[in-house]
This record gives sequence, structure tokens and C-alpha cells, in this order.
Amino acid sequence: MDKPFVPTPDTTTLLDLLLDIYEQRGGRPKQAVRVKLRDAAGVLPGYYSQTDPLPRVTTNEQLMALAQHGWVTLTWESAQEGHLLAAVTLVVAAADALYALIGREPQATQRRRLRDLLLAERFRVHDWRRLALDATLRQLEAQKSPAPFSLSDAGWNRDLLAALLALPENVIEELPYRVFSVRVFNDSKRFEALKAAVARLARRHHGAWRELSAAEILRELGLVPNPTLLHLAGTWRLTGADGETVSLAGFHPAVGIPAGLAAQVQRVRVAAERVICVENLTPFYTLLQHTGAETAALCLWGNPSPACRHLLRCLAETDVPLYVWADLDYGGLNILAQLRREVSPRFRPYRMDLATLDAFARWGHPLTRRDARNLARLREHPALADRTALIDEMLLREVKLEQEAILL
Repeated sequence: MDKPFVPTPDTTTLLDLLLDIYEQRGGRPKQAVRVKLRDAAGVLPGYYSQTDPLPRVTTNEQLMALAQHGWVTLTWESAQEGHLLAAVTLVVAAADALYALIGREPQATQRRRLRDLLLAERFRVHDWRRLALDATLRQLEAQKSPAPFSLSDAGWNRDLLAALLALPENVIEELPYRVFSVRVFNDSKRFEALKAAVARLARRHHGAWRELSAAEILRELGLVPNPTLLHLAGTWRLTGADGETVSLAGFHPAVGIPAGLAAQVQRVRVAAERVICVENLTPFYTLLQHTGAETAALCLWGNPSPACRHLLRCLAETDVPLYVWADLDYGGLNILAQLRREVSPRFRPYRMDLATLDAFARWGHPLTRRDARNLARLREHPALADRTALIDEMLLREVKLEQEAILL
């Protein structure tokens, strides 16, 4: 049958509700697909209008026409036949006709289109992105949500997949969001809408990033809002691939170098008795006020970026003692574990011990349930075997301590 009429808003709403139930049951419902109008009254303002009967009359006429064609069956309120409907029930065999009538694309078609898109491109990646695509395909097969991919927005899916495929591998250098966006989409603003979805997939499928913020995950992928600086203090000498050496000895108390420069360094030398890597910027400068030329320092800015880790790997080739000073919490201890695992096992904790916790615990903060869970998991990390007593005490006292609370 050709399209018999233009559905009223209330007719369209009722048919949408029926098809929602039909799709939620996988297109193979074992029970009747039925909408009770009283339950849907909040989205049927015309049908239940007390001032204008025309929307109800027209909707009734349209639904009775569909019932005559065998697409739905109708149940009327007692003694209100032809006037006030109680329920509308879908005739399952007519579902395709109802999709066409209201111009709605079947969810099965949407799932098939997304599945075909992902299957065509999954061979191009072999890291956490492959895991993300495979997990989405399993969600589609199980008739579950593929979020952050979309069933209804094919353009979003194409762009999200394009962003995933374009992510740089073996990241050292930084790439601003807008530059990445222009390179992938020829639009400097398009990635802004996609970045949360990219971070969500990465957090879900990259085991080491589950506790990182979206910004930290994107930084691990080499993507940053704007080019960043690494703050260094002391007599650093940095040699690039061309053999040119830059000395930072003349800058006091510290100097910021572009992360892009750090990523190009091939050799690092520091004339100091020790190098302390500090999690946050304020304690970094506080440290400089209480140390002399014997100490060189670097600000990590939270979890160290790929460029920062590259610089530290070059430094680790020397025999200068390496220290980490971070918050006494999950994040700070995780930084210590990360540097030991990814840069050098020689990193030692600075002010990250039981004595520090004892001395300044009165300025600590209580652990949340999530803090306690994460610390308990981190306690088993092989790179933190020498910090188990500290973690046990933090769990026992239910306390964490920020760097800023520690008096040098």
C-alpha cells in the first residue's frame, strides 16, 4: 500500500514507541508489542487536549485506517470505542510498512551499516584501537548500544573512525588538537566534538590508562590543546640529532623548553648530584627555594608526557641519581611506578615515605572508596614493592597527602 496519509504528531509518536519496543526486543518479540496510551500521555499532548478535539479525532482515524490494513490492532477504553483509545498493538509482520510510513530507518539497517564500516577498517589497526572496534562489533551483534559510536548518525561514525585511524603511533612529539583536526578533516574545530569519544574508547581498552583523565589520555596519544613547555632547573645540557647542544645553566631559577624540543633530544647531561622530578609546578618552585646547585629538577606536570619520558630516558643513560617527588596518593605513586617501568628502575622516591606521612598527615585528606580501591590494586604493582608499607599505612589511616602540604 502507498503511504495513506501524513501521520499526525501523535500518530508518529505512538508508532515510534511501538517500534522502539520492537527494536529493544531484537526485532523478534515473543510477547505483544503494545503501547498503553495512558502510560504515554505525557508525550501525546494533542490526543489528550481538553480544548481541541481535532488532534484526537485525526489520530483515531489514522490508526483505524492502519488497523483496517492489518498493521496494528486497537483496544478502546470501555464504552469509548471510536473515541478514546486504551492501547495500540503492533502487527509484527507490518513493522517494515510502519518504518516507511513515519520515515524511520530500521535499527537493523543502522547496525548493519555501522558493522560494515568497522569491518572494512579494523585491519588497519593492531593496538587498543583494534580492541575498541572489536568490542563495538560484539555490542552490535548482541543488540546492545555501540556507544560512543552511534546507530543513527553515520557521519559521526565516519569521523570518529577517521580520528581513531589517524592517531599517531609511537608518540613522542605533540600535536595540537586543531592541527590534528585540520589534517584529518580539513576543519580545525571538528575534533573538538570527537575528543571525548576518543578518550572514552582509549580509557576503556588501554589497560594502563583507565584512571587517567581525558586530557591525560589525549596527551598520551600526542594530542594537546596547545604546545606545552617542560620546566627545567639546573645545569642541563641538551644535544639534538644535529649535534647542536643547548645549555640551560644560565637560567634562574628555571626555564621552560618546548616539548617539541625535548622530543628531539638525543643526549642529556646534568652537572648535579641528583635530579628530582616533581609532579606539580608549585612544589617544583618551592623545591628550588630550598635546594642549591647540587640539585637539578624537572616539573612533570602530572603524568609525564611522551616527550618528558623521552627526555628522561636520555638522562637515565647517565649515572646521575634520579628521584620522584609526587603526591602521596594513587596518582603520585602511579607516576613513580610509571617512571620506573617506562624510563628507568633507578628512580627513587623523594618525600614519599612513612616519615613524611607521619609528619604531615594532619594536613591530609580522607581517601574515597575509589582511592582505596586504586591503592589496593597499586599495592600489587611489581615496580612498587618498596612502597607497600607506605600504601598499607595510607589504607589503614584512610589518608592521602598532597605535595603542597609538605614543608621543606
